[in-house]
Amino acid sequence: MAAAGQMQLEEAGEARGREVSRAKPSDEALVRAAQDGDRVAFGTLYQRYAGMVHGILLARVPQPAAEDLLQDVFLQALPRLRTLRDVSRFGGWLAVIARNRANDYHRQARPTEELVESSGDSAGARRAREQAADGIFLLEALRSLPEAYREPLILRFVEGMTGPEIAARMGMKHGSVRVNLYRGMQMLRERLEVSRKI
Repeated sequence: MAAAGQMQLEEAGEARGREVSRAKPSDEALVRAAQDGDRVAFGTLYQRYAGMVHGILLARVPQPAAEDLLQDVFLQALPRLRTLRDVSRFGGWLAVIARNRANDYHRQARPTEELVESSGDSAGARRAREQAADGIFLLEALRSLPEAYREPLILRFVEGMTGPEIAARMGMKHGSVRVNLYRGMQMLRERLEVSRKI
């Protein structure tokens, strides 16, 4: 009787394990399914990797352009997905497409004039302008860092990803991401201190 109960528990546990794996398939399984034409799998990959791609773009292009280019990256990736041989490298492959798309943006970009909204001189409007200016200043300081530090910092602080998440998505070792975050923060502090003195 005890053996039969144990077997039922094991079978129930295996069934739950299958349900969990169905509920949250691995990235590799999703890539394989997307390569076979499964649009739902590709949509799930989009949800998982959109933050990473946005962070990479934000490290290279103005914020409004990053929003637009995010869609372009995935639209470029979809028809090329069958060419990806090692499905475990999807994150790195997608990162390369994002970097190339950002480079294309700069090749095609034409200089534009920035429109300045005239809003009232209310304290709220002034505060909003100051916060926006601070955000732009900080983003420009981040963009001035070497790529190895810039991308992980933006993914961490703008996209809210953890070190292990960055490592998994980018196909890097967690130790490398941790070192790049640490060194990038040091460099960023130094640059911000220099700019305060000026």
